[in-house]
Amino acid sequence: MKKHFPLRRGLFGRAGAHLRAVDGIDLEIGRGETLALVGESGSGKTTLGRCILRLIEPTGGSILFDGVDLLSLDGRAMRRMRRNIQGVFQDPYASLNPRMTIGSIVGEPLAIHGLARGKERERRVAELLSTVGLDPRWKDRYPHEFSGGQRQRIGLARALAVEPRLVVCDEPVSLLDVSVQAQVINLLVELQRRLGLSYLFIAHDLSVVRWPTRT
Repeated sequence: MKKHFPLRRGLFGRAGAHLRAVDGIDLEIGRGETLALVGESGSGKTTLGRCILRLIEPTGGSILFDGVDLLSLDGRAMRRMRRNIQGVFQDPYASLNPRMTIGSIVGEPLAIHGLARGKERERRVAELLSTVGLDPRWKDRYPHEFSGGQRQRIGLARALAVEPRLVVCDEPVSLLDVSVQAQVINLLVELQRRLGLSYLFIAHDLSVVRWPTRT
């Protein structure tokens, strides 16, 4: 996998050198496994995660999921594939739409992929909120009414709505207090055990990466 960003120079913004954010990395994640990607800030970890999710397009390489190269898929086919691969992002304050209730946020993937509607969607939203340790009665509240740890649980519920097999966790606890970090990591471990999820866990803190091995 490679991802290079052109650096614009001069009055007319002509491309000069390239920033090699990701330059030839190979990794493999098995079913039900966690692969930790650890490095200091600016080392290209988030860029790699976004390439795997195809939020940005790689410069070169391939992304194989069950033998299918995601880079060969057109928009419609990739949209179907997104059911299998979801992301949980670093900033729980920026990754949720402040104008939507948490019920709408968690239920949106169900609507996009045509998985549930009406009463069935409401039931699934309540089930997902319960799964991540939130009270389903809070579905009509807005993100600003929740703590950072609770918001990260909302983001996780949204990711789980489409029953993915791989979740890209991009620094999911780095902005949380230490006590809340433990709660979220324990939740990720428990969900992996129950649902057989695979994780790409991006972090810069080795103590966070080691945590699941102590639980």
